[in-house]
Amino acid sequence: MYYKVSGFTGKLTGATAASAYSPQGLKPAVPSQSPPMIFAIPTKVVSEKGPAVHYMGINKVPELQKIFQKADGAPVHLKRGVMDKMLYRTTMSLTIGGALYCLIALYIAAQPRKSQ
Repeated sequence: MYYKVSGFTGKLTGATAASAYSPQGLKPAVPSQSPPMIFAIPTKVVSEKGPAVHYMGINKVPELQKIFQKADGAPVHLKRGVMDKMLYRTTMSLTIGGALYCLIALYIAAQPRKSQ
């Protein structure tokens, strides 16, 4: 047997299967037609002729592979030049500065308070 909450009394009452599965008169909404499919890249059949569509530009992977696989002894995170060195040095200085700040804050927190 199926039950549903009566909107009038607020108590459980006997119900049919259809009314128990769609309470308070709600009916399942089925769209009349499926929504159109949206793709980021247009699809082309192989037999179609025409200009090629390039959304992502040229492939830079081969050039980057040459840079990163060069045996020059530099670590990977410093292979691309001055900007990488600046980012690395900034990160290291902020890390060391933050560690020193934490140690100083711990030292100050460990000192007893002076009574007045």
